[in-house]
Amino acid sequence: MAKRRANGDGLMRKRSDGRWEGRIVVGHKENGKPIFKSVFGRTQKELLPKLEQLRRDYAGADLTEECRMPLGEWLEQWLLEQGQRLRPATVDGYRYCIRLINQHLAAVPLDQLKKPDVQKMYNALLDSGLSSSTVRSVHMMLHEAMDAAVRKNLIVRNPTTKATLPKKEYAPVQVLNNEQLERFLNEIRSVPAWHDLFYVALTTGLRRGELCGLRWEDFDENAGRLCVHRTISYRHGKLCVGEPKTESGVRSILLPQSTADLLRNRKRTVQSEWIFPAQSDSNVPVHPESAFNAFKRILKKADLPDLPLHALRHTFSTQAIAAGVDPKTLSSILGHTNASFTLNTYTHVTSDMQKHASDIIGDMAETILGKDLTPWLN
Repeated sequence: MAKRRANGDGLMRKRSDGRWEGRIVVGHKENGKPIFKSVFGRTQKELLPKLEQLRRDYAGADLTEECRMPLGEWLEQWLLEQGQRLRPATVDGYRYCIRLINQHLAAVPLDQLKKPDVQKMYNALLDSGLSSSTVRSVHMMLHEAMDAAVRKNLIVRNPTTKATLPKKEYAPVQVLNNEQLERFLNEIRSVPAWHDLFYVALTTGLRRGELCGLRWEDFDENAGRLCVHRTISYRHGKLCVGEPKTESGVRSILLPQSTADLLRNRKRTVQSEWIFPAQSDSNVPVHPESAFNAFKRILKKADLPDLPLHALRHTFSTQAIAAGVDPKTLSSILGHTNASFTLNTYTHVTSDMQKHASDIIGDMAETILGKDLTPWLN
């Protein structure tokens, strides 16, 4: 029986076309036969440094024969292997990213995919008019999939590492200002079927899926607390119950007194395990799309700007920061991963607060020192 050739083992030879070839073993097939990688040079002298670089590139490699699998096929296999780990909305988002990648790189074998190929694709996606956030989402998914390929010995290193990404852009946060908020609150009083849901949204900052997924077991009426540990969505017409968006999304919120009282009163009248059941069937939660459509109707009736339902979450956060709630506390209420994300999201509010603080300090300094000694105020 032939001895199995060690990884990194190689040879140099002069080919019939006159070129020199150097190749090394980078892995083995299921039958034990070696998988080779080759480099070429016009002369033996030209070949030597290329061969040494090849050995460095594949040092410690032990690839399998699936390393030549097309990228498009690998991405489908990788997504399938994620199983129930991903939320349905995440799966849909990943499928969209895969479609974008396949337009450029579907047929490229895994072991031939290089960083320049990935970078060229990112640039092409941007040139096609896609937003920087979309391109960054494509990178995040592709990076994760290629990390998995490394772990399975399909490739030696991740070709997406250190790719140049477009600068992260933060879309302007849409909120109801104080005057609009008052009009909205007045309007929902005339819509009893939706008043409680939108009032809770405004006073807790819950995401739409979290809000619709609340059960009475999540409400501690004695402590006035609400536990958030599920979110709902509908995928292909089927109800999907899952965990919140992040680990930080599982949280306990101390409710404002008015919100706690509202839920206590509601509990006495709603005959369902869900705090906000569907109006047509109390055995299932209200459909997030139904809440969205009702929100749009209320905005139109109140002659308010056409905003997404998520604007209620942003309105809650903006009001909380303006009232002096510190970012770390707000971050825990919102279920953000960290306080820095909260600050970046609501930078418009913190900027206004900084201006207000500088005005206060300026007035104080002028009072103490006088105008002549505070030239920066002039």
